Formats: sequence, C-alpha cells, structure tokens
Amino acid sequence: MCRYGINTYKPHYACFECRKTFKRRLLKDIDRDSIEFEKQSYKCPECGGITANMGFDFESPKKPNTKAWNHMESLYETGITFHSCGCTGPGYIPRDKNKLIEFLNEKKVIYVENLRFWTTRLEPKNESEKSKDWDKNSHFLFSLPREFTTGTKKKRYTDLKKAVEYWTERINEIDSRIIKITNKIRHS
Repeated sequence: MCRYGINTYKPHYACFECRKTFKRRLLKDIDRDSIEFEKQSYKCPECGGITANMGFDFESPKKPNTKAWNHMESLYETGITFHSCGCTGPGYIPRDKNKLIEFLNEKKVIYVENLRFWTTRLEPKNESEKSKDWDKNSHFLFSLPREFTTGTKKKRYTDLKKAVEYWTERINEIDSRIIKITNKIRHS
C-alpha cells in the first residue's frame, strides 16, 4: 500500500541555515474533506527563514555535516527533491556536486535532442505519414506538455513555436543550474 495516504507520512521541510528538518501537517489531516495541499511557504521555527519542501522521502544529514547540507541545498536549488509517494522512492539522487553536474549534463543532452526534433519537424499530412511519425517519434511527442497539442488523435496539431520555446527554456534552465553549481565548487 502506498504510504501517501497514511496521516503519519508527512512532507519534510529543511532549513539549510539552521541545518534542521521539520515535518508539517497536511491540510487534509485537519480537514478530512479537503484534498488540496497548502501551497504557502513555511518559516523555520528557529531562525524564521523560509524552509524548503524536500518531500516525503528526505533524510536529513547530521547537523554537523556541513558538506552534506550544502549538497542538499544544491540539489534543492537545481530542482531535485525527494518527492514520491514512498512506494518507489524519489529516483536517482546524485551523491555529490560532480555527479549532479554529470546528471544535469545528461538531462541537457535529452533536452537538446528534443529541441532539434521540434526545430526540424514537419507535421505529417496524411494517415500513413501520421502512423509512421507516431511509431518513429512517439518519445518526442510524449515528452511535450499536453497543452501544446490540440485536436483529436486523428487530427492532432502541435504548436511548433511553443515546442521550440519550451525546450529552449529547459536548456537555459539546465545551463544556469550547471553554472551555479560549478561556481559553488570553485568557491568551496
């Protein structure tokens, strides 16, 4: 059974300044009819700074381990957290800054492949072309958010300009994350 539904399974919030974690009650624990999670930020009870939602599966390092805490902060700043329902865990978590850069570069390669696909894409014109296109390119078609696609399965249309903009933004985000982590490595 998925631990998500158990009331004792709470999200972990981390204060990187104090190097402490806190569990927070969910709105549905207070109001059983509510299925909406609170989206507001939460302050650290010790220093008053904003805490980071690290997810259900976050295990904090020991307080004196500043290197591990700095790495957790780097993970958070690059969008890597420990969110899952607890059944399968959060997935791959890079164990140090070099592995994090390697992981981000691997993601960037995938993003660049997607950008190349959408910048050179010609929409299929007939059913035969659509079928071949679907068989050959489904991984690219599925990796784009649904809101960029309109129409029915038979008459699907993708906004190529939005697709190119989407992947360009993803690449720029990855580049800025890599630069930020590289600068942290240089200054540590």
